[in-house]
Amino acid sequence: MIVNYTQQGWEIITQRAHGVLAAQLAAQWAVKERPKRWTETLLAIAEHDDARTELESNNLLTPQGGPLNFDMQLFDPEHCRCLGNFSLSKSRYIALLTSMHMDFLYKKEESSNPLVKSFLQEQAQLQRQWREDLNISQTEASRIYYLLEWCDACSLLLCRNEVQPEQRDIEVSQGPAKRKYKMQQLADGKLTIKPWPFETESFEVRVEKRLLQQLQYKNNDEFKASFLAAPVEEMVWELAKL
Repeated sequence: MIVNYTQQGWEIITQRAHGVLAAQLAAQWAVKERPKRWTETLLAIAEHDDARTELESNNLLTPQGGPLNFDMQLFDPEHCRCLGNFSLSKSRYIALLTSMHMDFLYKKEESSNPLVKSFLQEQAQLQRQWREDLNISQTEASRIYYLLEWCDACSLLLCRNEVQPEQRDIEVSQGPAKRKYKMQQLADGKLTIKPWPFETESFEVRVEKRLLQQLQYKNNDEFKASFLAAPVEEMVWELAKL
């Protein structure tokens, strides 16, 4: 889950909700730049965090009893196996993109964790087999994956309230074209991306969040009960081409 500390308490956005926001961004991508397997690409983007289901997890709190932000979590073999199985049950194409994303997430732990090293070696073998089966080159697979990674990065910027004030730019990611994309909030509150990668000139995206006023929890069950009881609000952004 994505955890933001605010004056009112913990702002919580689930991993799956963040994935839905990423897919909303991808759905607006320029038509001429879309991969051939577009529906499967959208599903991979929407579901790249589908195995991270907060209400079924028992690892939701820090040692101090606060909600555990996603970037505090290290490699979890069971979670990764589950995510891989979920994606493979849909298609090898979705499994390929999901496997590449796990490689992106855990590569930094490879040198310090032998479990990560063996897992990523296994994923590399699977990726080679799936590319061969699907007749997709490594270059093309990377180009498609970079779209997933871009939408993931952009969604995280929004979910983490990292849009800069006073019309200052913040870098999103390079994306499939390996350009530098930057986000800026305009004077009227709308957001823009430079260069503009989308098909339409303006659109809205949204994500659900919950505000939990209790700052510390005794256990996971208490946190889950508070999460379910919290009111649900929508964060909405309008993106527009300059």
